[in-house]
Amino acid sequence: MRKQRAPIIYEVNTRVWLSDVGLRYGCPARLQDVPKEAWDELSPPGVDTIWLMGVWQRSPEGRAIALADPELRRGFAEALPGVTDGDIAGSPYCVRDYVADEGVGGPEGLVAARAELNRRELALLLDYVPNHVAPDHPWVAAHPEYFVRGGAEDLGRDPAAFLERGGHVYARGRDPFFPPWPDVVQLNAFSQGLRTSTVDTLARIGEYCDGVRCDMAMLMTNQVFDRTWGARAGRAPAKDFWPSVLDRVRKRHPGMTFVAEAYWDMEWTLQQQGFDYCYDKRLYDRLLGGDAGSVRAHLTAGLSYQQGLVRFLENHDEPRAAATMHPAKARAAATMIATLPGAVLWHEGQFEGRRVRVPVFLARRPDEPAAEGLRAFHERLIAAVASSGMRDGAWRLLDCHGWPDNGSCAGMLAWSWAGADARHLVVINLQDRPAQARLPLPWPGLRERQWILRDLLTGAVHERAGTPMHTEGLYVELDGWATHVFTVEPAAP
Repeated sequence: MRKQRAPIIYEVNTRVWLSDVGLRYGCPARLQDVPKEAWDELSPPGVDTIWLMGVWQRSPEGRAIALADPELRRGFAEALPGVTDGDIAGSPYCVRDYVADEGVGGPEGLVAARAELNRRELALLLDYVPNHVAPDHPWVAAHPEYFVRGGAEDLGRDPAAFLERGGHVYARGRDPFFPPWPDVVQLNAFSQGLRTSTVDTLARIGEYCDGVRCDMAMLMTNQVFDRTWGARAGRAPAKDFWPSVLDRVRKRHPGMTFVAEAYWDMEWTLQQQGFDYCYDKRLYDRLLGGDAGSVRAHLTAGLSYQQGLVRFLENHDEPRAAATMHPAKARAAATMIATLPGAVLWHEGQFEGRRVRVPVFLARRPDEPAAEGLRAFHERLIAAVASSGMRDGAWRLLDCHGWPDNGSCAGMLAWSWAGADARHLVVINLQDRPAQARLPLPWPGLRERQWILRDLLTGAVHERAGTPMHTEGLYVELDGWATHVFTVEPAAP
């Protein structure tokens, strides 16, 4: 998959989106009932993959746990004033079974959704949760050997970390840095039976979609799993979980794409273990901090590594970009992630400037006014990048040079794309004050010609001589948080 163009993904909270569609169009809130107009509106030109987040069967037992949790209830009420029990669907990551939930239209709805997306030449991405399942998942009763287990003394000593089902004591799901999650049961990554069943489950999921986003994928690596569970998990197999699983799934679905939610600098490890793309959380954190130097350092990593990253400014786990960034900074950051190598993840509501991060348990969200002009900006950006073909070329990070009495270039970043038929230059001022720099351009054939620099976002046109651009560098001056996305073409003789 990585040899193909990296996907531009649009994440949709399926239950929330269906609720909105039902209200707007007066139709049932099921995938098979979504009008064609709503499918047409779902994503702008340039997006090629829709991630329908939260389609699998949610656990009634998990929902009951959520309804009884005062802290969760407070969070629901803060996000959705006037929330009722009917608005609380339960967590999509507390999976009862990998069958499409009746709340989104069941298997029939999922098949209909994929057909609508494929008619629009859009791929479909779905979720898989490898680390845990709901307490009422069929495996709990049928395959206790798939789980990390304890004894009666563990249950008595720490009931928040263990639960009893059918005469067996199971560990509740967790990662090594936080308390156990109360609504899920911990799978054992070292179990060969679990690995085989995971292959079968992912292969079945692959009948409904083109790719899978694997939740908290790093938890299943031998390294992390052994550190988390130690002797309770048994001896680590010689082969890691993901190579064991993904190799076999790809034999059944050779073109299936796998995306890892990844943290703790585990991205390279997961790429080597078979994932096509991994979350680039480090870039997100550095962009949020606004330090151009740290962002630049991140972008000096090897290109093959960067091509396997997913760039994002928000997703269902992170705060809304509009709530964490100044609008001008958010636009500059959006221009950055749209023009870097690797995959891109946009989040439904991001283009409208929504500020409320809706807990994934909810099936409805509050009304929020759309930010003026923001959707038009994103649509223009994504369409321009896609139609330009820049992401088919070769990417290169560029140096930004200042001069002795002007160091403002430290807040600027620049890179180029060069293909057989087109050259592009991206310059971003990642600070809230004006900056100037010279950018020596690396392309052969610049000298002794005039060149047209056309900004794909504003339409502004500049003519420059090639020799100074190559030797001294192109002079660039940008206001705070401003950007250039240039196509560079030879001027007419």
